[in-house]
Amino acid sequence: MPTPDPSTASDAEPSIAARIASAMPSLTPIHRRMGEYVLANPFRAATMRIDELAQAVDASIATANRFAKALGFDGYPAMRAALVRGFEATLAPVERLRSAQEQEAGVRDAAWIDAVFNQAVENIEDTRAQLNAANIEAAVEAIVAARRVLILGAGSSAFLAGLMEHGLSVCHDNVQSLALLGGPSHAARRLYTADARDLVIAIAFPRYVDDTIELARRAAARGARVLALTDGPHSPLAPLTPLTLFVTAQRRFAATSEAAVLAMIEALIDAVALRTHRSAKAAAEMTEFLLPWLTQPQAALPATDPSSTGSRKP
Repeated sequence: MPTPDPSTASDAEPSIAARIASAMPSLTPIHRRMGEYVLANPFRAATMRIDELAQAVDASIATANRFAKALGFDGYPAMRAALVRGFEATLAPVERLRSAQEQEAGVRDAAWIDAVFNQAVENIEDTRAQLNAANIEAAVEAIVAARRVLILGAGSSAFLAGLMEHGLSVCHDNVQSLALLGGPSHAARRLYTADARDLVIAIAFPRYVDDTIELARRAAARGARVLALTDGPHSPLAPLTPLTLFVTAQRRFAATSEAAVLAMIEALIDAVALRTHRSAKAAAEMTEFLLPWLTQPQAALPATDPSSTGSRKP
């Protein structure tokens, strides 16, 4: 996925790159080295505290602050804020984690875990509140009716795609996760033969991966139906298909929480199973086939009194 260009951050002020290029002839050697580092590593520089940037170029904190002023900023915080503006969505979880480490260091682990569970519950409740019955029914019908169900996902969504394939395979004859196996070019080969009889399920959440968006776009262009599982109408998947299910997936210290997404996937799997008349028989047959690999709990036996053994007369 290409790195965003921080030079597009704001039309109202010169970009960091433009400021450095303009100031470069008059900068001191150490400031030039600092400028070259920022130009070569804009994303990394945006995540650095002043001491980290100074250390990266073997300079002092005071030198880093003077460098920011030489570029026309009031100081390093203002320069870093300008750097960050090109990467807000990407850096937001990093900034929240950094802030929590600095400001909430005394909070115990149990409190953090509690907060994560609360966030997951809120995501699921918010997702359920915004569910549209017609959209759900259309999504289930599309899965049931499809000749093939091809699932796209990248990053953590690749694992969600695998879980969706795992669940749907019991009640649909042809479900394939195109995540991981062979990369996007392999997925493109599979999608080349897709048409209106097939359903492509595209899973994409922040941080969105271009591969998923492009593959879904190409599948739609070939006539395949596309079902998007994503976080809202602002998602790059949303314009590609009218068949979308939105899932709230906020997480404080990461870009996405998968809990509500997985709940949506499980709900779709169960709904498809209920719609598929042979699913109960297929599930029973699959379970029987898998029995040699499953650990069976021993049946509970009634307790016996050792002293009574053999005391009864025939």
